[in-house]
Amino acid sequence: MVSPQQPAAAKKPTPLPPTTISALDLDTLREFFLCLPSLPSLVRAALSCHTFLDAVRSSPAFRRRFRALHPPPLLGHFLTTQDTTIRTFVPLRSRSDPDIAAAVRGGDFFLTRLPVPEDDGAVSIPAPVSAPEDSEGGVSVPVPAPAPEDDDMDAIFGFADDDEDPVPEDPVPEWSIDDCRDGFVVLDNWSTQQIAVYNPLARTLDLFPLPPRQEHSKDCERQYSDYYILAEKEEDSLPYRVVCVWHSEHGARAMVLSSDTSNWQIFPWADIDGFWPGNGKMVNGCIYWTNGMTDARVLNTATMQFSRMDKPPRMRGHEVLTAGETKDGRLCVVCAPLGPLTFESVLAVWIRRADDDGVERWMLDKSLPLQEIAGIVRCGFRQDNVQFQVSVRAIIGGFVYFSAYCGVLPHDHSDLWLLSFCVETAALNKLGRIFRGVSYPYIMAWPRSLVGTQQGD
Repeated sequence: MVSPQQPAAAKKPTPLPPTTISALDLDTLREFFLCLPSLPSLVRAALSCHTFLDAVRSSPAFRRRFRALHPPPLLGHFLTTQDTTIRTFVPLRSRSDPDIAAAVRGGDFFLTRLPVPEDDGAVSIPAPVSAPEDSEGGVSVPVPAPAPEDDDMDAIFGFADDDEDPVPEDPVPEWSIDDCRDGFVVLDNWSTQQIAVYNPLARTLDLFPLPPRQEHSKDCERQYSDYYILAEKEEDSLPYRVVCVWHSEHGARAMVLSSDTSNWQIFPWADIDGFWPGNGKMVNGCIYWTNGMTDARVLNTATMQFSRMDKPPRMRGHEVLTAGETKDGRLCVVCAPLGPLTFESVLAVWIRRADDDGVERWMLDKSLPLQEIAGIVRCGFRQDNVQFQVSVRAIIGGFVYFSAYCGVLPHDHSDLWLLSFCVETAALNKLGRIFRGVSYPYIMAWPRSLVGTQQGD
């Protein structure tokens, strides 16, 4: 008996070659990158291989989309107190995003490369000369200030010969922080007549001399100086600028230093008063002073012209006004109440925009009740022995960073919290405890190593 013929076994389909992430096209890679949780995560991924780096660097459109989805992260804040001139960096504890913690660990937030001013080995910079008389335009004053070489450790850290006599200690020997934005920290030191521009994440340090001394016939003694940095976020090749504003009770003068020339450009004295030291805030190329007078003072850094501008209407009582920027770079002002707080007290956000008639004016955009802030920090400010205060630290990228103080008398048991308020979504978040003092939030800027010009989108 003949057995039936067995059917031929079906051939297995040839398996497709595996698809690896490195085989994906750049557009697909960018879609994956948009799902990353934060800017530090993107930096970590982009630097893992040349293909990933090209995907980020070659597309300005992708960078705009990523910034729209992921606000620049707060890494921590620099803190100075009245009891000491030592700078302290307090990192933001983020258990949900280990890449943020890794970014802090990889940076030099102790600013260890700053020259030690009280040592003989500190970098020597020529003393500033007096400014020339006013003229029609700005006057450039060359002030050479070579930065120390990386291998010259004595010049960087100021190591002195043990056999030499110690230098008498200066009354203010430490560096003072003036500005902190766009990834840079600007510091000044009057004992060494220097300005330092420090990038903690990139570990870069530039040293410049202080601007020429300013003497004006109307007020030769009570003068103050504030410093601000202007850096292009999307251009690695362009130099940054440092703006210095000398001001007194009778007027002000603007000066600008470019990092590529180290020259201070001196602009004419302006007869405009009302400047408060340390109150100016840089917003989209203009500096705004919002406290002390009935109207605000403005310096346009493109033209170096001073002007006045009306302020938002007061809601009730005494308020402290702080200028800042929204997510799209628009000017906003946050009003924080002073004095005894009530249930009606609010943190008010005003935005300057055009009304139906096309006239620019202040409009109330958000109101954050202080009782909501007290609730998130668990402060019973309705009690007679409880003191509750709020203080705006900075307004960057549409986020209001402020502190909330809750003190219980007479034992002075107090808590100080750092919080953030999103102007767009009205989300209120408690970031952690901080210490009393002047603080400068450090927001991670877009790394210039991730910027390229291969495509024009």
